[in-house]
Amino acid sequence: MTTKYRHDPAQALAEVIRDGMTIAVGGFGLSGIPSRLITAVRDSGARNLTIVSNNMGVDGKGLGLLIENHQVSKVLASYVGENKLFAQQFLSGDLEVEFVPQGTLAERLRAGGAGIPAFYTPTGVGTPVAEGKETMDFDGKPAILERGIVADIALVRAHQGDAEGNLRYRMTARNFNPLAAAAGRFTLAEVEQVLEGYMDPQLVDTPGIFVQRVVDADPVKHIEQRTVRVKQEA
Repeated sequence: MTTKYRHDPAQALAEVIRDGMTIAVGGFGLSGIPSRLITAVRDSGARNLTIVSNNMGVDGKGLGLLIENHQVSKVLASYVGENKLFAQQFLSGDLEVEFVPQGTLAERLRAGGAGIPAFYTPTGVGTPVAEGKETMDFDGKPAILERGIVADIALVRAHQGDAEGNLRYRMTARNFNPLAAAAGRFTLAEVEQVLEGYMDPQLVDTPGIFVQRVVDADPVKHIEQRTVRVKQEA
């Protein structure tokens, strides 16, 4: 059995990361984010990065760490409302942002992973999303051309995996992770449970052919917004 497992995420990332790369990152909010790999990107010092992700985390957590360290020059995302520093850098012109409807972002990543260069969608027609994009009518309805996304590197998190890179996700932490994994030319996965031997093929969500490196996941799972009921008086 070959192994793609590496003990040190920083070393695994150092093999491939360079300035100016495009990095696709799985997760939704702080759910399912590859936090150890994000920290490794921060510690690498790589600059002028383009990040493709559903969102940019929050201040001080997730992809917010890269914003704090001024390593990101461009972001493709569908929601960025939880990060105040991101907003400051965007409004000051220090950060280029391409807002992408969430479903379109998912499909652009899926298309990139499937080798599809572009596709038409009605989402965004008549809005700023459509500006500068080719439009075509289908059955009398306009649609805009969207490009598939292929990233230099993809960072994902999985619940289970084996040393060959076969991955399985857990519940809502699955979110954008399978899409990002397939869209990366070189994909690194941090895994909560690295299994001995090969994973049962019927349980595999992302086949190992899409994954080049596997590392242990950060055991801490951050909570984006904690909401509790007021304690009742006895």
